[in-house]
Amino acid sequence: MEHSAHNTAALAPDTGNASASNTGPLVIVTILFFMWGLLTSLNDVLIPHLKSIYTLTYLQAMLVQFCFFGAYFIVSLPAGMLIKKIGYQNGAVTGLLIAAAGCALFYPASKNGYGLFLFAFFILASGITILQVAANPYVTVLGSPRTASSRLTLTQAFNSLGTTVAPSLGGILILSAGALGADQLAQMSASEQASYRAAEAATVQGPYLVLAGALALLAMLFAIARLPKISYTADAAGDAGAKGSVTAHRHLVLGAVAIFLYVGGEVSIGSFLINFLGESNIAGLNHAAAAHYVSLYWGGALVGRFIGFAVMRYVSPGKTLAFNALGAIALIVTAIVGEGQVAMWAILAVGLCNSIMFPTIFSMALHGLGKFTGQASGVLCTAIVGGALVPFAQGLLADTIGLQLSFVVPALCYGFILFYGVKYANLHKLPGAPA
Repeated sequence: MEHSAHNTAALAPDTGNASASNTGPLVIVTILFFMWGLLTSLNDVLIPHLKSIYTLTYLQAMLVQFCFFGAYFIVSLPAGMLIKKIGYQNGAVTGLLIAAAGCALFYPASKNGYGLFLFAFFILASGITILQVAANPYVTVLGSPRTASSRLTLTQAFNSLGTTVAPSLGGILILSAGALGADQLAQMSASEQASYRAAEAATVQGPYLVLAGALALLAMLFAIARLPKISYTADAAGDAGAKGSVTAHRHLVLGAVAIFLYVGGEVSIGSFLINFLGESNIAGLNHAAAAHYVSLYWGGALVGRFIGFAVMRYVSPGKTLAFNALGAIALIVTAIVGEGQVAMWAILAVGLCNSIMFPTIFSMALHGLGKFTGQASGVLCTAIVGGALVPFAQGLLADTIGLQLSFVVPALCYGFILFYGVKYANLHKLPGAPA
């Protein structure tokens, strides 16, 4: 889930302060990419867990993603200003410490209810947002410019690895194989219900305290690491021209809508997967067993990225994007009308289609923007807020017409991405998407 694209055109390494060897710092930065993939994907395990503990509606359960991805929208611009003031290295340390504090908040949240959990998600995501703005540039300067793209590929692969292992890990550590349904809870006395909820909520304490400790340790390593000093130089892309000029480029505006809907669709499917696989007419899996299959959804994106890299050497990005979007729509429709194994594997296979979408849309939207590239990158990053709003829409629909039919929401999202790919199918010589 590499929703971390930030423009780095205005960044220049001060090579005079660079360490003789960049291997150590690159290892630390790569671990960061892994950690924020893991932390983001763990939400897919916690959403059904909290839904069953607090007997929430689907709409209420989606407040998790609303608070998490809402942080991208609220914190991105202040994060940029903070980093300009304190520097990239201090910014990364700050982001790590805030994310660690968010993880630590899960401990009191487990004793005080859903509201504090939502606050913890927001603090955690705020730290990750600051971290992404600060840490991404280091990948490009930790080594030769000639091999920058291969380093970006490596770090993104570790980000995908984090999203892939998190659901299985969360299923083992957090989810109870014997989670009770709403009907079973209703038969228990008030004191028994309170005792059960407390015990189930307490399962997040250990894992998130470990994560808090790991993030604090990474902050310490980042603080003492000898990293190249990155200086900020005024970028004409961000400052030149009237503010509204950047929106005159139609392919950028439609690209921002596509990013909004892509992130929303991808996150929405991941958020509902465990509950979907638990439906009696699909797979009837308990939460702990279903969590392992969520790893396959995110793992598909990891595998598909390598396939897409090979294919796009011969096929235009727009056509590849349209093909993948059409595949995603066909698979979701199969999951909506099908049952059993067919519906289960169809929805999981959407992950494979997701693989190339984010970087491809990003590249196409930035095509030929010249001096407006910096501004445009900011517009596209803001569109990541789709991850907060689209799951909300599917949650509302799931409460009204049922979970299986509610997947029409991500299908419609991919419908727009299909349109965008077809419309700009012949856009060539695309710049590489920022990492």
